Parts: sequence; structure tokens; C-alpha cells
Amino acid sequence: MARGIIKLRQDICKACELCVSVCPKDVLALDPVEFNVKSYHPITVANPEACIACASCAVICPDGVINVYKED
Repeated sequence: MARGIIKLRQDICKACELCVSVCPKDVLALDPVEFNVKSYHPITVANPEACIACASCAVICPDGVINVYKED
């Protein structure tokens, strides 16, 4: 099975958590410590080895924060 590589633009994340809600493998979470320039806790890849490259997170993100690449 292909593994996914997630690239994030944390600087524009508004912490809506839509991506977290659609991820079937619990790969994403809000960063509990860091803040971005908009004063939000941005999304982070909490469980990268579990990503299956479904790209549901990238599709639902209203701000284009997430890009998912498939690694064979």
C-alpha cells in the first residue's frame, strides 16, 4: 500500500479541524504548543507513518493548507 507524505502551510492554517475530522487514520492534529502568525494552533502531522495518501484532508481544507503526495 502506498504511503502518504503530507506537506503543510501552517502559516495560513486557521485551526478549523476539518482535516482532522475526515482523516480515517488519525494522522493529523492541532499542534498543542506552537502558534502561527494568525495566532492559531496550526495543524501538524502527528502520526505520519499511518498516512495512506487518501488526500481527504487536502480536499476538505478550505484554505489550501495541505498537499498530499503518494510515496510508492
